[in-house]
Amino acid sequence: MRWTNRFRYVKVVLILAAILISFISLAISHFLAKDLAKEEKLRMEVWAEAMRSLNAADEYTDLSLVLKVINENHTIPVVVLDQRDSALMWRNVNISSGTEPDSVMLVSDMGKNFKAKGNFIRINLSVADSTVEATRTDYVDVCYGVSSLLRRITVYPYVQLVVVVVFILVVLFALLVLKRAEQDRVWVGLSRETAHQLGTPISSLMAWIELLKETDVDNPILSDMENDVNRLQLVADRFSKIGSLPEVEPCSLTELVQHVVDYMRQRSPAHLRWIMSCPATDIVLPLNRPLFEWALENLVKNAVDAMGGANGCITIAVKETGGCVFVDVIDTGGGIKKQNLKHVFSPGFTTKQRGWGLGLSLTKRIIETYHHGRIWVSRSEEGVGTTIRVMLKKGGGTASFPFRHFYKWGSVAR
Repeated sequence: MRWTNRFRYVKVVLILAAILISFISLAISHFLAKDLAKEEKLRMEVWAEAMRSLNAADEYTDLSLVLKVINENHTIPVVVLDQRDSALMWRNVNISSGTEPDSVMLVSDMGKNFKAKGNFIRINLSVADSTVEATRTDYVDVCYGVSSLLRRITVYPYVQLVVVVVFILVVLFALLVLKRAEQDRVWVGLSRETAHQLGTPISSLMAWIELLKETDVDNPILSDMENDVNRLQLVADRFSKIGSLPEVEPCSLTELVQHVVDYMRQRSPAHLRWIMSCPATDIVLPLNRPLFEWALENLVKNAVDAMGGANGCITIAVKETGGCVFVDVIDTGGGIKKQNLKHVFSPGFTTKQRGWGLGLSLTKRIIETYHHGRIWVSRSEEGVGTTIRVMLKKGGGTASFPFRHFYKWGSVAR
């Protein structure tokens, strides 16, 4: 709970920080771009005035300052159009190589686009100032576009926004990894401590049973006590395996399922009906039998608890298809609410008045981490029942599962 609250707080802070940084960046970029656009407009007004002065110059006019103003524009694209919107001259315009008429047409179109956006300055020409071979018009339009610097300033905040989002995603991923690592350490520590604490009383009970056997061999109670102590020894052995790489060996899945059904049937209400469905041919899988039995027992126990003491049926069905083996645990209980489906396998989640909410989380860890399988809620309907599906690769190992099976059988979690 402490980690969850902290993680949520950090997520909120990071999201708010990202929004704030993005807003400030966009605002600053907007004002900078606005100021730069005004400055470029003033520069183009000076440039247009220089062009007017150049057009009106005679042999006595000093053109050094005019030419300097015109030639200092290296960034802003400029197209000078006549009254027919035909390009007379251009500067800082990149066009593809081609014939001269095509180039003039392309530049003319570019100038028209600038003009349509309102980025133009009109220069009125008097007949006395203009030469006969120049334009034969009364005015020209100096059309200008956006400089590369202004374009970069406009795009920069969006690039920065993408960088911030990627950074926050990386941080959230790192926090999630740390959260899972801490949960793993808690699991390992709790499991090993439980196994350690159970070891001493179990050893003592085993010694007492051996002593009682020597004094009262024919007492039938001793056999039941020995079975219970062996069960405790099995539980302690299961807990001791958490956190270490379990050893797997070929195991008969049909026999294992039958053993779990027999064990849980004896400890469940007598009015429950049990159905076990397995293929005629035995399925042998590489499993760690103590851990896999534990996982299956948790699923069956949850199915029994879901019945709530009412009459019903629990079905354990084993199917084999496409190189994968499916084990379905089906109950006819109350079902799972839709809002709880995504939390079913989360540590600490439980709908029971008594319970730690660790059973299904532990089961998921055993299936997916130790046996490289998959587990999900295949079907659940309130008042009808729930189906939880386990999928294992028949050859074992870490091979990926074909997604067609995942969609074929259905999953409310997808």
